[in-house]
Amino acid sequence: MVRIQIQMPDLLFQRAKRFAEAREMSLAELTRCGLELLLDRWSEQQPQALWTLPSFDSGGMLVALEKLREISSDEESLRSVHE
Repeated sequence: MVRIQIQMPDLLFQRAKRFAEAREMSLAELTRCGLELLLDRWSEQQPQALWTLPSFDSGGMLVALEKLREISSDEESLRSVHE
């Protein structure tokens, strides 16, 4: 085994330490597992794809657009009264 030294942000270190402790494993073991998982997912044979923001279908609007306009105009009226 090779011994290495790495640097990471404090917050990441704290999260990793808590995660490892909760699972009764060392930080070194957690790091090895994490690297194995990452390397298995992004094998060298796959072209490296750019990460894109995930999208999802929210199921559409539950309130009609006209109703939203009414609500918005009512809110606007209330704000001008209270200012």
